[in-house]
Amino acid sequence: MIEGRGITKAYGHLQVLKGIDLHIKGGEVVALVGASGAGKSTLLHILGTLDDPDAGEIDIDGQRIDRLSGKALSHFRNTHIGFVFQFHHLLPEFTALENVCMPGFIGRQPEKAVTQRAHELLELLGLAERASHKPRELSGGEQQRVAVARALINQPKVVFADEPSGNLDSANSKELHQLFFTLRDRLGQTFVIATHNEELSTMSDRRLRIVDGRLHEQ
Repeated sequence: MIEGRGITKAYGHLQVLKGIDLHIKGGEVVALVGASGAGKSTLLHILGTLDDPDAGEIDIDGQRIDRLSGKALSHFRNTHIGFVFQFHHLLPEFTALENVCMPGFIGRQPEKAVTQRAHELLELLGLAERASHKPRELSGGEQQRVAVARALINQPKVVFADEPSGNLDSANSKELHQLFFTLRDRLGQTFVIATHNEELSTMSDRRLRIVDGRLHEQ
């Protein structure tokens, strides 16, 4: 599903990634781990097309994404990739349902189909009765589950999660961790998760640790 070859990235004189090679199979839940500043988020953002590598090649689902730009890259990101971040980034003026629908509407999918799928996802995530609530009316755990539903609305092949439980208490963190595996089993998505959470990383199918700008499988 994902293949990277020779990925490098520097910020000024700081070389963060020093030739990353990785292979991730479809349906895997893979944890990216490492010390703060090791480059976990940098690699995640590059794989997710939110940042450009200085060098290297990246394939996702058979597509060379490092060759895409502009509208082609935006379209690929919208249709193939979902994102979950530490902070949910829900739009406060919209309901949970409307927030989940947003990527589908941006992708100009039929409104009826998008709304129906959003309702299905909210039900799957235990939020059916919260669909009409705005973010301020939801708990932290509920807001993050809405963000997960939003990441899934376009049925992406890959979901990238950057410290998804970093802003949650231990109970909600554990619930969110289990949710990723439930979704993988039910929907077949591939999950790549940058995390400091030891419990989540040990639950994953594989752990990839970044040390000194290079990747090591554990």
